Amino acid sequence: MLRSKFVLRLSRSLPLALLVVALFSGSLVVAAQSSSARDLAVATPAEVGMSAEGIEKVKAEMHGMVDRGELAGVVTMVARHGKIVLFDNYGYQDVEANVLMEKDTIVRIFSMTKPIAGVALMTLFEEGKFQLSDPVEQYIPEFKNLKVAKEDGPDGMPILEEPDHKMTIRELVSHTGGLTYGIFSRSQTDLLYQKANILDRDQTLKEFVTKLGKLPLRQQPGTLWHYSVSVDVQGYLIEVLSGKTFDQYLEEKIFQPLGMKDTSFWVEESKAHRLSKAYTTTRDGELVAQPFGAYLTKPGFFSGGGGLTGTAMDYMRFAQMVLNGGELDGVRIIKPETVKMMHTNQLPDGMEEISPMISTPGNKFGIDFSLVENPQLPADHPLAKGEFWWYGAAGTWFGINPIQDTVVVGMIQSQGGSAARDARFNSKRLAYEAILDPAKN
Repeated sequence: MLRSKFVLRLSRSLPLALLVVALFSGSLVVAAQSSSARDLAVATPAEVGMSAEGIEKVKAEMHGMVDRGELAGVVTMVARHGKIVLFDNYGYQDVEANVLMEKDTIVRIFSMTKPIAGVALMTLFEEGKFQLSDPVEQYIPEFKNLKVAKEDGPDGMPILEEPDHKMTIRELVSHTGGLTYGIFSRSQTDLLYQKANILDRDQTLKEFVTKLGKLPLRQQPGTLWHYSVSVDVQGYLIEVLSGKTFDQYLEEKIFQPLGMKDTSFWVEESKAHRLSKAYTTTRDGELVAQPFGAYLTKPGFFSGGGGLTGTAMDYMRFAQMVLNGGELDGVRIIKPETVKMMHTNQLPDGMEEISPMISTPGNKFGIDFSLVENPQLPADHPLAKGEFWWYGAAGTWFGINPIQDTVVVGMIQSQGGSAARDARFNSKRLAYEAILDPAKN
């Protein structure tokens, strides 16, 4: 009797159970389709709501810069809705040897290392290893006795004062901790950085922070956005928190899972033929090669601020992962809420923007990303609102826009002059102009 009642209840509930299973299965299919639909496959511009003519303008602009002798070579990528609509290579990676710039040419991405280091650090945040409000010295005791340069003093030594509070990790990841680079301003602290050879490629990260801990802060923590060696400190913080060397941690947590097979702190001998030369443009418009042989040997100093080399596709995979909310090809690197935190303004109250140093008015700063809050031409197209981005000293650039669901990546090797800036500004502007169905921002 009990068994028959159970069978009756089961038979009555079966249609509902099947419906639930069907709906659940359907949601899995939708999720799978959603994931596979953002796999960086090639698509036509029309398939992702972009103009083919507009995408051709991006390509033509980059080609024109090479043809005019402003750049030696360039690789340009544009993706929307997780699909690549432009992957173009043009010019030369080695002008003198007549070696063409290829899609897989390896370049020095310099400061585009910073967002990668930031994502790596935030994986440790997700593990509960630290809080953004924690003082840096809690994990790096070399910073316990930091003083602040109050004003210039005799014999090149600034007059010092105590910090009004301990530098926090939030300030470290937003360049507001009081550190500097030694080359972007002319304070006595900057000169001390230069004398200490603060970014010596042969030192270890441990030696770097020990050296840095003996130098004064340029200004009080939390008072100024000032571009600095902060992300190199983050690299050492990762070593402390993870128990692994910084390069190992990046390889295990970022590069291998994302298939970034050509990104490293040095270029192995088997790939050396793919490493582009770097060029500078003279006042006469002549491209002159710059020597960077050190990137062919393993460094002692794994620079989170600017040490990586890689390819356009490798960086596109990283950028698309970030745009996807921390996942690519079914592999999750970081949580969506952490990605959102990284592109949320982290500047202290009252600190309006970061434009004086990087000539991009209307930009604020998150965790190792610049944020376009109030776009202003020529730097930022009106549709750039919400974009988070950065660039490298040899001209590489990227922009990730979650509102317009786009990624733009550019790889050149150009130092000095205006060519790198123009390439960055114009490629992103033209990519936005190619959008036929822009989302409201």
